[in-house]
Amino acid sequence: MVTGDNIVTARAIAVNCNILKPEEMEDSRCCMEGPEFYEKMGGLVVRNKKEEVGNFRVFKELMPYMKVMARSRPEDKYLMVTGLRQMGCTVAVTGDGTNDAPALKKADVGFAMGKTGTDTCKDAADILITDDNFKSIVKACMWGRNVYDNIKRFLQFQLTVNVGACIITFVGAIIGKESPLQPIQLLWVNLIMDSLASLALATELPKENLLLRLPQNRDDYIVSRKMIKHILGQSLWQCLVLFIFLFAGEFMIPETDPKHD
Repeated sequence: MVTGDNIVTARAIAVNCNILKPEEMEDSRCCMEGPEFYEKMGGLVVRNKKEEVGNFRVFKELMPYMKVMARSRPEDKYLMVTGLRQMGCTVAVTGDGTNDAPALKKADVGFAMGKTGTDTCKDAADILITDDNFKSIVKACMWGRNVYDNIKRFLQFQLTVNVGACIITFVGAIIGKESPLQPIQLLWVNLIMDSLASLALATELPKENLLLRLPQNRDDYIVSRKMIKHILGQSLWQCLVLFIFLFAGEFMIPETDPKHD
């Protein structure tokens, strides 16, 4: 919790919010004022055209204990966000005043209060909380993760069917000298997949257990290795079933001879 209140008020609020334990109130590593924090961290320095914490080693050692920063100034908040991003953390910041704008803009995601927030704060933020309720941040995180998961589900389904269709069309055209799926049939398959399947997978509602998951790594690809394994495995299974019907279907499914009708 980073606040402009004095350290006594900040400690009391942090204990009530379960951010700070009562036995940690007097621990200087857990509670610190902004100017003291800025001085210990050595301020901001520019290395290789990037802003970094001056004494990053001390910052990294302090972060597991740091829970409350009181009497914070704009530069203190900005230093905190810069250091956390330098550690590879995903940083979200909430604020309502002009002094929060630099930290909101530096963070990965900035939440600004839609009612009481200043115009400068709103311009620097990525998301506006229209009801000024912190519960809305929880809902935004839950829905954001849910939308991300829905996109991954749809991609996995879409790529699985497309890989299977490409393999069966290519192999069928080489061995049978004629494509088992004509262009119009492929268009119909894509039309059904892009409409019904997308509606089914994209309208999945969020669940509470999404909030128990760690934030997504910024370097992760939307198509993960696990998804690739599933796509390839399911595609091969679909191709196996389709090849059985393609090459052995005439022996499995009886057909009447039109000459004897």
